[in-house]
Amino acid sequence: MKRTVIFLIALLLLLPSVLEAQKVATSSFQFLKVMPTARGTAMGDAYVTLASGAEALFWNPSGLALATNHQFSTTATLWLFDTYQGAFSYALPLGEIGTVGLQLQYVHYGEIKETRADQLQFVGPAGNQVYNPGLTGSTFSPYAYVVGLTYARQLTSGFSAGLTAKFVNESLYGASSFSVVNPATGETESYKTYANVLLFDFGIRYRTDYRSIEIGASVQNFGSQVKFAKEEYPAPLAFRLGVAADLMGRDALFMYDETSRFTVAYDLFQPNDYEQQMHVGVEYAFAGIVALRAGYKINYDNDGLTLGAGVNTDLAGFNLGFDYSYGTMGDYLGKVHRISLGVKFK
Repeated sequence: MKRTVIFLIALLLLLPSVLEAQKVATSSFQFLKVMPTARGTAMGDAYVTLASGAEALFWNPSGLALATNHQFSTTATLWLFDTYQGAFSYALPLGEIGTVGLQLQYVHYGEIKETRADQLQFVGPAGNQVYNPGLTGSTFSPYAYVVGLTYARQLTSGFSAGLTAKFVNESLYGASSFSVVNPATGETESYKTYANVLLFDFGIRYRTDYRSIEIGASVQNFGSQVKFAKEEYPAPLAFRLGVAADLMGRDALFMYDETSRFTVAYDLFQPNDYEQQMHVGVEYAFAGIVALRAGYKINYDNDGLTLGAGVNTDLAGFNLGFDYSYGTMGDYLGKVHRISLGVKFK
């Protein structure tokens, strides 16, 4: 067992160098970078270590092993330019066998007016014509979705690992294909307007023997190239390595407190299409009922400050959690809002 743990940790620590070697100017399926769950995003995405239960499916599948009863979480994200993202995750513990989870994500990009080059023309009666910038009068709505299954297990009392397989699909147009006439040859060529691929996530989580310090790491979106029409691009492969600890609380590093907890988290984030980035987050919780959160994302073009809050309560045999997060995206892109609801069965 010890050899297995050492091998898994060594494998994850070597992956950042692999990502650096594969770095390219762009990657496909950019919506996979938009993380769900309001608690994690309110803490500046510094969540690879803290994510547990159903929410862990989107961050670090090993955290799924910490679910003691079946539970689910759902998040609505109001993203940029009328884009909407919905996410759902479910965790089902199976005793000594481990824990299985299901995740669903759907992205709606809004309604887009269709334009075509052959519609670039002046229209209207003579002497009163106006220029048509290619509008056809039709609209279409791009979308994307993810369906994933996860298995996680506690390998030791303080170490867990998890693996996710997920089917990802993105459609860029209303029809599944379009045809183009080659002006040089006169031949008609058809192209798909969607792409799908099977991707994998893998993660580990380790609780140290010193107070509340925990370490987590995950690799997300590992898989084959994504092909739209003729061109192929990699999926947004990403590596997360993080640490979290309570500075105040029952098992805190500095200040013991029976009712309050103050947690600090730090993530090192390495995508395959950008420089290394960092996430820092804090959370203050009182009596396990009310929580205030803040975070900051470092070395981003637009992302920066994040804020949020949450409330937990017991009701008729259920534990209900309601969370909200707010993020800034610079002067021109606006704000991002997320609302999450989590239910844990007792």
